[in-house]
Amino acid sequence: MTELKNLDLRQDALAQRVVKDETVNVEFAAVEGELMSLEGPNRYARGDALITGSTGDRWVVSRERFDARYVPTDAALAHGEAGAYRNRPAVVLAKQMNEAFSLCRSVDGGDVLRGVAGDWVMQYAPGDYGVVQAARFAKVYRLAD
Repeated sequence: MTELKNLDLRQDALAQRVVKDETVNVEFAAVEGELMSLEGPNRYARGDALITGSTGDRWVVSRERFDARYVPTDAALAHGEAGAYRNRPAVVLAKQMNEAFSLCRSVDGGDVLRGVAGDWVMQYAPGDYGVVQAARFAKVYRLAD
């Protein structure tokens, strides 16, 4: 398994600019804990968003990042209440991997995520990473204009 370190997809000719388009179901953590995603453990703090995607995958988004990136789908739902949310369209970098790999969620360390050949490494910002399985990537991401 390849361990990815100091990854910067801005400098990678094989990286693609993509946009996610998805409605997700969100709950907010009452206490700190850990959620096991398909790519590895996701630790969370009280108030963080516990997300279930349209493909059934689950992951965690810190409350600060969630507030900036998601909006309720129903105008009657106050931001921060459990329910359906849609991501704000944002261009991110993605690269499909040809072999199994691992990487830390952030340059500061944290959760170690793992992928298999065909999965995608996502770079949301410098030092901010994710892993998306190939089938999920095909369903919720499109090339950016």
